[in-house]
Amino acid sequence: MRDELYQQTILEHNRNPRNFRKLEGATHVAEGYNPLCGDHLWVYVKVNPVGTIEDAAFEGSGCAISKASASMMTASLKGKSIAEAKVLFEEFHKLVIGELKPDEHSNHLGKLTVFSGIWQYPARVKCASLSWHTMHGALEKAKTVSTE
Repeated sequence: MRDELYQQTILEHNRNPRNFRKLEGATHVAEGYNPLCGDHLWVYVKVNPVGTIEDAAFEGSGCAISKASASMMTASLKGKSIAEAKVLFEEFHKLVIGELKPDEHSNHLGKLTVFSGIWQYPARVKCASLSWHTMHGALEKAKTVSTE
């Protein structure tokens, strides 16, 4: 059942990615690249003066998992503080490497738990986490992030 939901979610976000655009007025931007598979994207985040993420977007090219993860990530970031975004980053990273089990550990991931089984496919972990590492890099003012 979970695998079917995962596949449907990935396909839906790949076909109709949310926030797939260049974000004008972004306060934080970073470029992410996975040399192993060629996924290449830019993540844009607009943070207001009180530290809340007003908007998030991405553009670039990548596999279905990479695009779906970026789509869901940008949707989940809106309205969060930078501190909350960093918590989501940590939790998502633990989720995709198999350290966080959503049924056993409390978390803030919501719909993002659909990626919980990806740790079983080590080559795909970097696909799912590229946009997250790029977002984290943007918030840390890094310009380029690589999964190497």
